[in-house]
Amino acid sequence: MNRLPIIFSAFILSTSSLLHVNAQYLAPAQKIFTRQDTLRGSITPERAWWDLTYYHLDISVNPADSTINGTNTVTYRVLKPYGIMQIDLQEPLNLIKAVQNNNILNFRREGNVYWIELAEKQEEGKIYSVVLTYGGRPKVSLRPPWSGGITWKRDKNGLPFVASACQGDGASLWWPCKDHMYDEPDSMLISVNVPGNLMDVSNGRLRSVVKQKNNTKTYNWFVDNPINNYGVNINIADFAHFSEVYNGEKGPLDCNYYVLKEDLEKAKLQFKQVPMMLTSFEYWFGPYPFYEDGYKLVEAPYLGMEHQSSVTYGNGFKNGYRGTDLSNSGWGLKFDFIIIHESAHEWFANSITYEDAADMWVHESFANYAESLYVEYYFGKEAGSEYVLGTRANIKNDIPIIGKYNVNNEGSGDMYYKGGNMLHTIRQIVNDDTKWRDILRGLNKDFYHQVVKGSQIENYLSEKTGLNLKPVFDQYLRDIRIPVFEYYIKEDNLSFRWNNCVPGFNMPLKIWVSGKETYINPKTEYSTMKLDAENAVIKADPGYYVATLNITGK
Repeated sequence: MNRLPIIFSAFILSTSSLLHVNAQYLAPAQKIFTRQDTLRGSITPERAWWDLTYYHLDISVNPADSTINGTNTVTYRVLKPYGIMQIDLQEPLNLIKAVQNNNILNFRREGNVYWIELAEKQEEGKIYSVVLTYGGRPKVSLRPPWSGGITWKRDKNGLPFVASACQGDGASLWWPCKDHMYDEPDSMLISVNVPGNLMDVSNGRLRSVVKQKNNTKTYNWFVDNPINNYGVNINIADFAHFSEVYNGEKGPLDCNYYVLKEDLEKAKLQFKQVPMMLTSFEYWFGPYPFYEDGYKLVEAPYLGMEHQSSVTYGNGFKNGYRGTDLSNSGWGLKFDFIIIHESAHEWFANSITYEDAADMWVHESFANYAESLYVEYYFGKEAGSEYVLGTRANIKNDIPIIGKYNVNNEGSGDMYYKGGNMLHTIRQIVNDDTKWRDILRGLNKDFYHQVVKGSQIENYLSEKTGLNLKPVFDQYLRDIRIPVFEYYIKEDNLSFRWNNCVPGFNMPLKIWVSGKETYINPKTEYSTMKLDAENAVIKADPGYYVATLNITGK
């Protein structure tokens, strides 16, 4: 293919990204989806007729043989009378029994789905419950948290160190549930029975610890807020515990920390970043969304995960991401990546939750961007900008950020760094930091504890900025190309346009003309503006995630 000689601004970073500039866009190879993908990822008729209101997950976890056995009581409101309920539970676990009002129900299995036949008439508007008995050895995670399952490890004293992580693969890896993000229980009780020398830490507040006759203990945790399915977790170990109270926007917030006893002193030092995180994010996003359930940071045998009000941590009590700076700017070593990134998900993931996995960018783009906002809060605006621009080296531009809907399909991992840079770019377009902060706080107020479609967030940002951002979202979320600001100077005229972009791309852009700040409105056709001098130097604002091409080659 023909390629013009290109001069790129320094803020276009990765070789893989550059390959897409001025190249014909080729759609990535399409994954073939199965019926199981559809059953997992769509709102089937067997899901749509009932509204989940409450779970009581009551289980025994036995580290000696890596089994989980127990029940989940599913309480729901009938939206429309129907006779079949879809419950998800993944192999090798088995559903043993389903009971409603003392009636044992018939069911059949289809892969990871159980079709439960309800014996009595389901009347619209009424509340019913089904008790599901299940058990077995759940899938072991081979690469937590990126592969879902249970992690069975041991601490330095040889005692069990157990944790769950199941984003993407689904909560039905270890308990039977309505495993789709669109519907959340209004509250939940999590009862976990463990050996008597161990402790379980789950979501919400600890209601009670009950000693059993068989030398075990049952920990009862109550979640007083809606909770997404992958946010539910168990953490089992010989934990040490310490706590503090953070005085936040909504008053006192209980902060509890659980770590292996051998790590207690390191944790007391490293976890001082939690109040700093809360101060920063309450400034940018508004009040922590789960005051009723408190905030917990729990050591886990893997890197970490955003489990609601029970954030898991395994970053080695060091700053950065396992001691490295993902931005290569230096600022990434000023904070503990897992504390900051995973806690940001309390706002964007646990309070504002995507309906479909295809829109996971709603979680990850904002959480990635939150890292730079944390840096900005404590080290200044320039530092925050350096951090987010530094993460561009990690962008692959491989496949679109938005995945396929209704088949539990995530898009590109670019939802992190490219998504964060998209939000940083929109901030430059808005060009009003007070307004931008108000929009971020407004998102968390107007979508508080809601499950959303990605399009709702797109439309909200367009509405509140007063700008048509659809071409921007189409470019960064649905396309893999970096838009190119293409220009040339002839005599004393500057001609410019957007190239390598989606049809109708018209994003405003700030440039400097021989050091003088100017705002222009490039389109896909050339526009021309008069210059004061023929030899003007043109530079695009590096805050925009774009490439620059001077086709005169000068």
